[in-house]
Amino acid sequence: MHNCSPFATLPQPPYYIVAFSSQRTADDDDTGYGEMAGQMVELAEKQDGFLGIESVRDASGFGITNSYWRDEESIRNWKRNIDHLAAQKQGRAMWYEAYALRIARVERAYGFNADGAQAR
Repeated sequence: MHNCSPFATLPQPPYYIVAFSSQRTADDDDTGYGEMAGQMVELAEKQDGFLGIESVRDASGFGITNSYWRDEESIRNWKRNIDHLAAQKQGRAMWYEAYALRIARVERAYGFNADGAQAR
């Protein structure tokens, strides 16, 4: 499902977004974080209702990951996934100083692309 663009390829709305904002711990040596994050993306891609993901992190350790889902049931099922639950526990213990999760329904989406391709 990965594409070369940093933007997720999404259907026309409505769909749902899970916005995960996080601050990594100051003494984090990154042990295993990248591997775990990659595993979670691969796992989410296999989850029914998953539509795409976009993620960034700055030099201070603050990051935002937006995952997109077909419906609220898909989000609930992802939240209950046993491997995802284990990763959440490990994240709280090892990698995150703080995080916030926000879930919203996307009603409209539009964008701009300088090369003239239509963006959604």
